[in-house]
Amino acid sequence: MNRTLTAMALAVAVAAAALPARAQQRPLQTEDPEVIGAGRILLELGVDHQRDVSLPLAGLRGNLLAVPSVGISIGVSSIAEIQIDGGLYQKLAITERAPGAPLASLLDFTGDTTSDVEDIRVGAKIRFLSETSGRPSMAFRFSTRLPNASNESGLGTDMQDFSTSLILGKTVQSVRVVANTGLLILGNPTAVVAQDDLLTYSLSVARAISANAELVGEFAGRANFAEIATPGAEDRGLLRFGARYTKSGVRLDAGLLLGLTSRDPKVGFSGGLTWVFNAFRVP
Repeated sequence: MNRTLTAMALAVAVAAAALPARAQQRPLQTEDPEVIGAGRILLELGVDHQRDVSLPLAGLRGNLLAVPSVGISIGVSSIAEIQIDGGLYQKLAITERAPGAPLASLLDFTGDTTSDVEDIRVGAKIRFLSETSGRPSMAFRFSTRLPNASNESGLGTDMQDFSTSLILGKTVQSVRVVANTGLLILGNPTAVVAQDDLLTYSLSVARAISANAELVGEFAGRANFAEIATPGAEDRGLLRFGARYTKSGVRLDAGLLLGLTSRDPKVGFSGGLTWVFNAFRVP
């Protein structure tokens, strides 16, 4: 618990005095309640590398590279957007195996590397309350993770997951603070007709240091309150720091990830770009 509180304090302290940042984007995972706007499209491309990644269902541990990570958001109205996220390729360089893991017998590859596509996540975000001087803006988001990565590669579970979250965002003087909390329902591949229900939460802060550049910080985690957690459904916690630079409608980003539990990556690095443009007219 002390480690968790320290992580939250660091995330807030790293971003401390700037112009307000609107919709949170890469390298953060915390959703901002603001939407991109009717008829607009947001495209994200990135490269992510994480060290000492744990995949307990497959019994694998190693260093994971995902390239490119892709995100598409489509503004279908002034208060709603559709989101599609995934990746074309991920590769795990294996450093450790646990042959007795629940899905270890299904693995079908040779050598010390395995690769696959990333699971696709499809969802939507709806802002139902706009921000005023006395209240935060609020939105509701839901998404489904589709089982595109196979359990034979060790990088997938062949199970669908579902998540919902309540999103709040407020600009306080020159700092943008955003909080998410919700429910994550994980399919359980180790039992028939079973699932795991987890609480998810995150807090992010964004602060501009110039007209084009921002520093950002984030704490994100999840909690499983079951007496016995299914492998892969344990508590998790991550701390992210990053920077963003916007020029001519394109935003470049770089980020550092630190895991807070033994089940999280020890460290990770990411970089990418975001482009938002007017694409169509909403009738």
